[in-house]
Amino acid sequence: MANPTKTMPPETANLYPRKVKLGAKPYVLRRMEETDGPLIQAFALKLPKHDLLFMRRDISKKEGVDRWVAAMRRGAMHTVLCEDDEGIAGYASIHLTELDWSAHVGELRVQIAERARGGGLGRYLAREAFNLALSLNIEKVAARMTPDQNAARALFQELGFRPEALLKDEVRDLNGEYHDLLIMACDVKTFLAQRDAFGVTR
Repeated sequence: MANPTKTMPPETANLYPRKVKLGAKPYVLRRMEETDGPLIQAFALKLPKHDLLFMRRDISKKEGVDRWVAAMRRGAMHTVLCEDDEGIAGYASIHLTELDWSAHVGELRVQIAERARGGGLGRYLAREAFNLALSLNIEKVAARMTPDQNAARALFQELGFRPEALLKDEVRDLNGEYHDLLIMACDVKTFLAQRDAFGVTR
């Protein structure tokens, strides 16, 4: 089971809801609630199919969203939603491992709607999630993607992530084709040493 003490710390929870502006585009950041399941599914249904490959759950289906909400309920997952005037524009999540021997590791996930890409929102939400990981006392943060997701790789490399494993044929898509899975990770101490250069604060 997830450590029950690892809920979103008050100093982090109190940051939301919050209005931000990237360029000329306004957004609202808020904590995901249990009632947001249908909004998450609607968001996922508009994503390119390839973007769903590396996810642990198929959130384009109600069953996958229900498992996400259940993980959030038991404290194994924390999510910040970003909304614009059309609905959910993206999210950032930290998934806490439920294995005792990996309790110091969290998985960072960021997903952006196609309409909101190219304006720095992915980078902003990745920083937001990393700050959340820091507040949860995570020592190591990992991210997973397919090797051909070049924009995601570049973003995480900018944040200090480095490749740690390449799992051959780990992902099978809806057409039955296999894809490799790249796992990148960043030691939090390393990130802390260079976060000022990225403009990240706790």
